[in-house]
Amino acid sequence: MLVGNLYADRVHLKDAGFNIFYMGVNIGAAVAPLMATIISATYGSYNISFWVCAAGLAVALVVFQTGRRELAKFDNRLMGRPGAERIVTGERPTMSGAEVRQRAVTLVTLFLIVIFFWVAFYQNGFALTLFAERSTRIFKFLRPETYQFFDPFFIIVLTPLVLSLFGRMNRRGTEPSTPVKIFAGMLIMSASMIVMVVACLSGGNRDQNIMSPAWLISTYFVVTIAEILISPMGQSFVSKVAPPRYQGLMMGGWFAATAAGSYGSGLLGKFYSDFAHHQYFLLLTGLLAVSAVLVLAFLKKLRRFSA
Repeated sequence: MLVGNLYADRVHLKDAGFNIFYMGVNIGAAVAPLMATIISATYGSYNISFWVCAAGLAVALVVFQTGRRELAKFDNRLMGRPGAERIVTGERPTMSGAEVRQRAVTLVTLFLIVIFFWVAFYQNGFALTLFAERSTRIFKFLRPETYQFFDPFFIIVLTPLVLSLFGRMNRRGTEPSTPVKIFAGMLIMSASMIVMVVACLSGGNRDQNIMSPAWLISTYFVVTIAEILISPMGQSFVSKVAPPRYQGLMMGGWFAATAAGSYGSGLLGKFYSDFAHHQYFLLLTGLLAVSAVLVLAFLKKLRRFSA
């Protein structure tokens, strides 16, 4: 919500703003698995990794407290408090009860659809990690947990390129709307699961450490493109569409959908060993295809409030 408030009077920049925010989050996500791998390979234990995490969180808390006063200027709760300084100057539009309900229904529709994306995305902690452990060749500094590095690394590398592309399209008046970007992300995520179907049929089904790391790295590359088009764009969409009074609640709904997808990923992940792995990834491909069709079916409704 704070990120959205930073662009309250520059709505056309919200997609880019959320992408920058998301890239910053993933810097830490890229460093963490590398540090865990290095510490484990050097000391033969993950215990030190938890001490490093604790130290990092302490530093983060200090940084947050240092900049808290600046962030507070964009907090909706400060409205009306005596002496509170606010920078968010845009007037809040008056909405009828009917429009508030329509916007809420639009967002809930998106939340339900995007659960399918998160079910597939969080296979990075289930099926993709099991594929790394059981089917992929293991090296000293390229272990199953190390593959968690590639998604955030690709986020950092690809986000500036994606922002540059959308910036040029915006100047030409051809930038797609946020719902269209989400639809494209669903299709691309489906393609990433097809990569794993081919990998399994090429030897991954055997559960022998014979597969090239290139299969998983390629999958994470495609997953990342989809993630850039869905996760930060989805948060931006919520910020644009949510009625001002319910922005916090609606953003919470987005993360509730993320949590539901994560839980569903775990429920599905326990069946990874119960049937041929290519069938498992085919199932995920089908779920994502269905989600893409649903986004397309509701595209007109989703685009109505996204400008």
